[in-house]
Amino acid sequence: MITVGQLMKKDLVTVDTGTSVIEAAKLMKACNVGSVLISHEGRVIGIVTESDIVRKFVGSDRGPYFIPVEDIMSSPIVGIEERCFLTEAADLMDRHQTRHLGVTKGGSVVGILSVRDLLRPVSIDEF
Repeated sequence: MITVGQLMKKDLVTVDTGTSVIEAAKLMKACNVGSVLISHEGRVIGIVTESDIVRKFVGSDRGPYFIPVEDIMSSPIVGIEERCFLTEAADLMDRHQTRHLGVTKGGSVVGILSVRDLLRPVSIDEF
C-alpha cells in the first residue's frame, strides 16, 4: 500500500501572518501550488487554499482593500502522519470536507497532500 509520505508535496510554500491575500495568490501562481501555509513566529498556524481565496475573498462583499491571509485561512490544519495509508487520507479529507491535509512527522508539518495528489495514476494493486 502507498503511504501519504510517498505522494505528499515536500516543497512547502509558506507566508507569514500579515501577508496580503493578493500576495499569497501571486505566490501560489508563481510556485504552481493550490495552497500556502500560514506561519506565525516560525510555527504553522493555518492554510489558505484556492477555494479560500475564491469563497472568502473574491466572492465576499469585502472591498478590494488589504486583507491579511489570517482573515481567510483555515485553522487548525487537518493533519495526517506521513506513514498513514492513502485510504486513510481520503477518508480524513471526506470527513473534514477538505481538499488539503498537512502531513506531519513527529508533530511538525513536513508536507502537503492534496486531493489532486490522490488522483495520480496508481495501480489498483498498490492502492
